[in-house]
Amino acid sequence: MIHLETRQLQYFVVLAEELHFSRAAERLCISQPPLSIAIKQLESALDAQLFERNSRGVRLTHAGQHLLLQARDILERTRRAAVDTRAVAHGMAGSLRLGFVGSSMYRGLPEALERMRAQYPDVRVDLHELNSIDQVAALQSGKIDLGLMHTMAPPLGMSAQTIASEPFIACLPASHPLASQAKISIAQLANERLILFSEAVSPDYFRVIRSMCQKAGFDPELRHEVRHWLSVLSLVSTGQGVSLVPACLQRAGMQGLAFKPIARKTPLSVLQAMWSPSPAHPLVPILLGHFQSAVKKQLHA
Repeated sequence: MIHLETRQLQYFVVLAEELHFSRAAERLCISQPPLSIAIKQLESALDAQLFERNSRGVRLTHAGQHLLLQARDILERTRRAAVDTRAVAHGMAGSLRLGFVGSSMYRGLPEALERMRAQYPDVRVDLHELNSIDQVAALQSGKIDLGLMHTMAPPLGMSAQTIASEPFIACLPASHPLASQAKISIAQLANERLILFSEAVSPDYFRVIRSMCQKAGFDPELRHEVRHWLSVLSLVSTGQGVSLVPACLQRAGMQGLAFKPIARKTPLSVLQAMWSPSPAHPLVPILLGHFQSAVKKQLHA
């Protein structure tokens, strides 16, 4: 097996460019004997004469000319690998696989991604829209690096951080009789068909909304259970029922809807980030920092 050292290749390239041992040694900041020894070791390892030496000077053989092209390429790829690895280690390059729920698109995620792209143009963020349960499974199997999900207790070994908290509001068809009120009470929805998340998809959201209705004195009639918030909005806009949704969904811009604040204080809708701290992914805190800044800006807009 042939073993080549990058040091030997570097010495070879400099000598091939200078075609003079003294000048090459000076350029390499070494004395001439170590240079001569390194070239002999390289020729021995390759079983090939790379230079012809005579009284008129030094010149490359055909084998040396061939190696010069290869050596330059190897040294450049080695340099590039070192630079890229350092950049990835410090979060300035590489890729991040991001899982997200649809509501995060209205909670500052697009702005965070734009800031990330402007600051780190060599970083690639791969987006995967998944519900909360599927994101946890993807994190545990290593299919994503960071998840943005509805509040859930993190499994053992996972880290979690709250990104945004906001109240639930009522979402009604624009033609609904309650749409003309400034505020409504949850009790006013007692006889309505309620559209909400499937319990299997987001058990915490399901329990929170159902508990809100039960505290208002009724058990909701669950006509439709869906997997995405935009599906909730679409069903409400076509008159299939009403819903209680995070306030951020007012920014969705869907026609045919009326959003009304709840008269009394409600539990908060929480968006959280979840990731595996071992091994630590250097891009996770960078994106989370941009995301939190975008959320704060949105709240003060």
